[in-house]
Amino acid sequence: MSAARTWQGPSAPERLALLRRTRSVAIVGASDNPSRASYFVATYLLSSSPFDVYLVNPRAATILGRPVYPSLADLPVVPDLVDVFRRHDDLPTVLDETLGVGAKALWLQLGSWHEDVARRAQAAGLDVVMDRCLKIEHARFHGGLHLAGFDTGVISSRRAPS
Repeated sequence: MSAARTWQGPSAPERLALLRRTRSVAIVGASDNPSRASYFVATYLLSSSPFDVYLVNPRAATILGRPVYPSLADLPVVPDLVDVFRRHDDLPTVLDETLGVGAKALWLQLGSWHEDVARRAQAAGLDVVMDRCLKIEHARFHGGLHLAGFDTGVISSRRAPS
């Protein structure tokens, strides 16, 4: 069925360091459908993260009241991190676009794994994360993660990492 996974992703401390140095995120494959994971992640990042979030989808004009760009090349900035919600077969093209705009990191969502893309991206100097949810990882490192991956609403006196 699928080949064995041999590529090793970054450790938890390395993922935390990546998130700490990230200022802008482009969500490729953003959807205006509330039942889609990309919509949920965009909602979370816009409301609960410090990131400047840019939405990319060639078939939408606005999502969550925000402008949507047809491609990474159309963004007004070079995103630090490209968060990808696209089919497996589209991932090499998304990597080409990511490299073309000069982004520093490629993040493939839960269930998304493409070893050739990961190796090409790393060889080009990108940080790569695969098969992990950016929302869950951000919440995990910033105290907002319940077992189900949702904010528990618990108020803590712990100071947020700077």
